[in-house]
This record gives sequence, structure tokens and C-alpha cells, in this order.
Amino acid sequence: MIEILMLLLCTGIIISGVLAVRLDSLVGAVVSAGLASLFAAVTYVVLAAPDVAMTEASIGSGLSTAIFLYAVRRTREDD
Repeated sequence: MIEILMLLLCTGIIISGVLAVRLDSLVGAVVSAGLASLFAAVTYVVLAAPDVAMTEASIGSGLSTAIFLYAVRRTREDD
């Protein structure tokens, strides 16, 4: 059961990463990268590393995505 869950999570990370690179929309790419980081955080929970999972979820998925979205918004206002 754990193997299937890990396979699904790793597949989600790969798909989100590929989408982040291939999407034409900059906002979509940022959200997809944040989703990949969120999948990684869930993977760390399954692997029994809750401290790493909390750090990944808060910094990797939450804060980084918010900063990138803010930067994209500020850049588009200047255009």
C-alpha cells in the first residue's frame, strides 16, 4: 500500500515539474512548481520525516510560491 502511495506521489512530483517547465503561462508554472513542492512535503510525511515535511510545506511550497507570484504581479504592472 505504501509503495503505491509513494509511486503516485513521485509521479505527481514529476508531472508537476514537467508542467512547470513546459507551461506558457508564468503564473501556471509558478503554481505547478509549488504543487511539486507540496507533493514532496507529503512524501516526507509518508517517509516519517515530519520536521522536513513542515519545512518543505511552509518554505518550499508556501513562501516561495507567494514570493514568485508577487514578483510576477509586480513585473506585469510595470509593463
